[in-house]
Amino acid sequence: MSLVQKEAADGTVQLMTVRERHLKAPIVLAVVTVLLSLLVLLVPRTGTSTFRLGDSSQSFQLPDVALPTASTIWVVIGILVVLVIAAFLRAWTYRTASLWLVLGFGILAIFAFLVWAGAGGLVPVTSLLFGAVSLSVPLVFGALGGVIGERAGVVNVAIEGQLLLGAFSAALLSSITGNPFVGLIGAMIGGVLVASVLAAFAIKYLVEQVIVGVVLNVLVTGLTGFLYGALLAPNEKALNTPVRFTRIEIPVLSDIPIIGPVLFNQTFIVYLMFITVAVVAWGLYRTRWGLRLRAVGEHPQAADTVGIKVNATRFWNVLLAGAIAGIGGAYFTLVSVPQFGKDMTAGLGFIALAAVIFGRWDPIRATLAALLFGFATNLQNLLSILKTPVPSEFMLMLPYVVTLIAVAGFAGQIRGPAASGKPYIKS
Repeated sequence: MSLVQKEAADGTVQLMTVRERHLKAPIVLAVVTVLLSLLVLLVPRTGTSTFRLGDSSQSFQLPDVALPTASTIWVVIGILVVLVIAAFLRAWTYRTASLWLVLGFGILAIFAFLVWAGAGGLVPVTSLLFGAVSLSVPLVFGALGGVIGERAGVVNVAIEGQLLLGAFSAALLSSITGNPFVGLIGAMIGGVLVASVLAAFAIKYLVEQVIVGVVLNVLVTGLTGFLYGALLAPNEKALNTPVRFTRIEIPVLSDIPIIGPVLFNQTFIVYLMFITVAVVAWGLYRTRWGLRLRAVGEHPQAADTVGIKVNATRFWNVLLAGAIAGIGGAYFTLVSVPQFGKDMTAGLGFIALAAVIFGRWDPIRATLAALLFGFATNLQNLLSILKTPVPSEFMLMLPYVVTLIAVAGFAGQIRGPAASGKPYIKS
């Protein structure tokens, strides 16, 4: 809905409510359904799709589930059609597609695609979800940094640089000290260093924030590449062999079918991710810190009138965002890969920024968006193993295609914090 002004016959100005139909999401759902149907029609697959629900690390094993490929796919597509109709009906009555409708549609569409891809093969559900969570960790931390930065009024385009410098600092300090926790602290410091430059130029010197972020990403890429070649590569054994975090299995919880190994047999950084998401989500809406953060990002002048120091609040919160994003960088070298490599973040900072937009600048939604992109990345690997008749080039594109569909299809109709990207000059 929106308010418009209309001049009456007597010359008075009246406010009128104009209701708008939001058709973008239903159209995207319909397009996805049509594309999935065309895939099944043009490249039909028969036989049985087997889903492995158990994990070898668990004492209790669930049996494998075998489904007839063709009939299962068409039943699920029929349900998707019903959901598309429901989305259009909501749009016709001036309501947006609910989160649960979109989430249910996404889960069913992915299930149908997995049934098609797994024809005659085996889909390891637990391994697929475990890999999705693992690949999502840097995206989640980067997205949380982006949410805090934009809620404070600063567009954090420098997430990529914060992840990369965090990975470099973690590898260096963990190698020197032999302690992954020292490396984790170093990663946070690396993220803060990048964020401090962003905050100084964007808040104090009023430079265009997007330009500063892009320049910082290029600067950090060049700096870490130079230091890698000049410092780490010649002294690899002493400076680029970080001690990594090991998995910590939580008794009882790790034996829960399917989700147990996925959520409760992880490393310290993954458990820290769960805590960070919960704390940021709670703090943003339930504490004085969150109220002030949202105030300076939405109405900085009003916040100033009640005594909130707008630019100081923005500055410190941008540093906090950099520290959180730096933890995501630590995941690369303290969990995923045993040493630092040039450009190892591979543009994930920009996908994290897309997760911020797709998640509507909300910590929980941004986390779910990051998990979706991580799942798409891991699905690409699974499709290669299953040898599905999908071109390898498309499989490499899959995470980015999902990102484009998510941002263009669902996030295009929303607006971010009102003062995001706008410097505040005290009058």
